[in-house]
Amino acid sequence: MTDNTSSASDADDWASALAEQTAASPSPAPAPAPEPAPATAQVFQQIQETASSAANVSPVDIARVMDVPVQLTAEIGRTRITIKNLLQLSQGSVVELDGLAGQPLDVLINGYLIAQGEVVVVNDKYGIRLTDIVTPSERMQKLKSR
Repeated sequence: MTDNTSSASDADDWASALAEQTAASPSPAPAPAPEPAPATAQVFQQIQETASSAANVSPVDIARVMDVPVQLTAEIGRTRITIKNLLQLSQGSVVELDGLAGQPLDVLINGYLIAQGEVVVVNDKYGIRLTDIVTPSERMQKLKSR
């Protein structure tokens, strides 16, 4: 019975301490939540104006991006090899790619397929003659097949 008596006195001690704390420092009333500002037609109108003005691009706006450099890559094919096989490569090794002989090369801009072409030589340098510009739907097909 000593356990019940001690737990009852502990509970009384906690209750009295809590009552003293509540009486000594009354908690401030919670501040009312601020009312959200109503969305006005002006806010939506500004967004719509911005979207419609993007469709009407002026020559000055296009001039800003004309000098932005992009990475153009011509890809003849790809393959996957193990690190073990990679470490065994030496001068004269041949790596088989998935591209077929005579098949057009993929032309990528910043990693995105934009065209296909064939290799040409211009002033002792390699070049690419574009034979087909890839449409967005064709890009998706090509990505799915890889």
